[in-house]
Amino acid sequence: MSEEIEQEVQEKKPQRNQLGEMYKDYFLDYASYVILERAVPAVEDGFKPVQRRILHAMHSMDDGRFHKVANIIGQTMQYHPHGDAAIGDALVNLGQKDLLIDCQGNWGDVRTGDRAAAPRYIEARLSKFAKTVVFNPKTTNYQLAYDGRKKEPIHLPVKFPLLLAQGVEGIAVGLSTKILPHNFVELIKGSIAILRGKKTQILPDFPTGGMMDASNYNGGKRGGKIRLRAEIEIVDRKTLAIRQIPYGCTTSSLIDSIIKANSKQKIKIKKVVDNTAKDVEILVELPTNSSPEITMDALYAFTDCELSISPNACVIQGDKPIFVTVDELLEIATGQTKDLLEWELKIREQELLDKWHLASLEKIFIENRIYQLIEDCESWEEVLETIDKAMQPFAKQLWRPITQEDIIRLTEIKIKRISKYNKFQADEYLKKLEDELADVRHDLANLVDYAIAYFKRLLKDFGKEKERKTKIMTFDTIDAVEVVVNNAKLYVNRKEGFMGYGLKKDEFVEECSDLDDVIVFHKDGTYSVVKIAEKVFIGKNPLHLAIWRKGDERMIYNVVYADLDKGANYVKRFAVTAITRDRKYPIANKVEKAKILHFSANPNGEAELLHIQLSQACKAKKKDFEYDFAELAVKGRSARGNLLSKYPIRKIQVKRQGESTLGALQIWFEPETGRLNSSGYGQLLGDFEEEDRILALYQDGSYEMTNYELSNRFEAEELLLVQKWNAEQPITAVYFDGERKTTYVKRFLIETSTLNSRFEYLPNNHRSTKLLWAGTQLAPKIAFEQREGRSYTANEAQLAEIADVTGWKALGSKLHDDKIRNVKEIGPKENEENQKALF
Repeated sequence: MSEEIEQEVQEKKPQRNQLGEMYKDYFLDYASYVILERAVPAVEDGFKPVQRRILHAMHSMDDGRFHKVANIIGQTMQYHPHGDAAIGDALVNLGQKDLLIDCQGNWGDVRTGDRAAAPRYIEARLSKFAKTVVFNPKTTNYQLAYDGRKKEPIHLPVKFPLLLAQGVEGIAVGLSTKILPHNFVELIKGSIAILRGKKTQILPDFPTGGMMDASNYNGGKRGGKIRLRAEIEIVDRKTLAIRQIPYGCTTSSLIDSIIKANSKQKIKIKKVVDNTAKDVEILVELPTNSSPEITMDALYAFTDCELSISPNACVIQGDKPIFVTVDELLEIATGQTKDLLEWELKIREQELLDKWHLASLEKIFIENRIYQLIEDCESWEEVLETIDKAMQPFAKQLWRPITQEDIIRLTEIKIKRISKYNKFQADEYLKKLEDELADVRHDLANLVDYAIAYFKRLLKDFGKEKERKTKIMTFDTIDAVEVVVNNAKLYVNRKEGFMGYGLKKDEFVEECSDLDDVIVFHKDGTYSVVKIAEKVFIGKNPLHLAIWRKGDERMIYNVVYADLDKGANYVKRFAVTAITRDRKYPIANKVEKAKILHFSANPNGEAELLHIQLSQACKAKKKDFEYDFAELAVKGRSARGNLLSKYPIRKIQVKRQGESTLGALQIWFEPETGRLNSSGYGQLLGDFEEEDRILALYQDGSYEMTNYELSNRFEAEELLLVQKWNAEQPITAVYFDGERKTTYVKRFLIETSTLNSRFEYLPNNHRSTKLLWAGTQLAPKIAFEQREGRSYTANEAQLAEIADVTGWKALGSKLHDDKIRNVKEIGPKENEENQKALF
């Protein structure tokens, strides 16, 4: 008996290959379930199953009043086979999108990251918009819920591109989706354009506002990317205000990233204050002598003030995941809306036909007194047969054959209704049905126009206060090395061959940041670029090391070296603009053994004059001569250079430091961004050499002097003018003195030498004091309007004749006893020529 039991157990035990197949099937089943039933939305209505079930539950319990969220969760659990926490989180997420659900109570804040209150404390109901576009039992297909007790919709008949309006994010097994939210108004306009046969290109719009660069959006498909930035405002020279934050971060996480960047010394700030209430406001206080413009760029480079988001538009269509663009999704949603509208019209057409048919039957039945024919009938069958026979002569007046159900309905007409029957009212009712039926058939025949009108009604009824919040811009690429604060110092231990910012007891080289690269030259004629670190071995006794800037064409190295294999001496001038990090390069191509006899690094291409002495034992006729690097052209870093002497060199001395041989650098100003560049974008400011400066005049009555470094930035919205500064060129200003109630003209030369600081030249801080006009013309002439009694009269003035050039703090000369308006320059053409002559 025991042997039979053991054999039976062995037969029932699954074999190893059966077990593997079982796990394989289970995993595929689980993955399919997560993809189709939990994480990825359906293209038909744009909902995940939990969202669809929440809305269905809210619709079934809707009575126009608010319901406790806890109650809604309980109702949804009849359809959704998961826990209440998942349903509650999905419901809060829907409510925070402020589209389908009216919320009451503390529903949290996506800007600050605050969570919603407990479900028993908050309430919700369907919005009017949701009732308009999401629900219609007549066009909804149902299926049994998970336990077979209730029916739930397979898809909701959504007549709007809801998926694009709300956005969605989900992670499944081996699959994810990330569709960004888009603007309500733009989606409707896009749908109208599609119906008219036009192409669309929609871009995301986020509830947190901010700025967006969607140059690489790629239609929301995989591989695309958008860059988001906070909106930062310069309140004053010591304060920055963040008014809008990027989508995907909160005020708390943004502040944490700023504090972290400050602790790592990427940026320098004094304090961060969060004043967020109804609107976002994060104040960043800067230390003295900090540049707000550079700090702003550093915030974008090192904190969550700039984020990148990679979209991935994946949806379920026909029980399969597909990858599409958002423009294709909009076309699908628009087509589905059109189909649903057609379906509703056909249902309405059928309903009207049925009503007309029944009303016509009733009219024939009563007006022809057919009800009197059944008085003598003795059975129910005889009644039905009598009515049917009496109605047949009128069958051609009806749109469909008379059925037994129609006859039964006639027998149910009450005597009271027959006695009060009004032929005129019956005819009016039929006429009304016929008119409405004609309208419906007209809409069916002109379905595109009907759909366009539908979208226009949505825009009119629900499009208020739904303007775009996120500004579409093209961002400049911020070089982190240019905006990072010099948070370290470069040291070198030449004897041991180490450099880094951790060698604080050794030789100081220069200020730097922990993002910088260092170029190192050795006496053997080799050089390399290495990443700065706390301590890096670079080789003993380096000849030269300094911070290296990629692409710097003005840093020129002048070298005299000996080619030890050929026994000849060469001179070369070269720049190192691009190089592979941590790779050792020879001083020239195919020069394996060399020795550097003279070396100089020249930030602006300076060329020195050398005194060369050859060995006394050599056969050269001239053993003592001069060489000027200014006569040597700048070539590539791999070039051999020019032959200096084939005889041994005993001594090299620098006889004279030279000037730049590269010529002046042309600088442009881009008004839109307030930035300088040397690439030819914007307004040409002129040719700049080492000591040249840039002058900026601002609308608040201040001026600023800067050098021409490309990292400088000007507040474009506040600027009056930006130009190359000439020390002999006076600034002329017309301003109203609020304290003295008088308009003055002052002309002054700039006496301050501090760079990157704004100086106010108006004489007082009275709240009514205001700059009316400022310029740098030699002989400015203006037109303006002055008050004469209760009216204004036109006038002109030669400002150089009214005011002499005085100090920048002087009051100036009186132009008018009252405030003037509409000040405009009308200087003669020769003034422009004089202006150009200054440069």
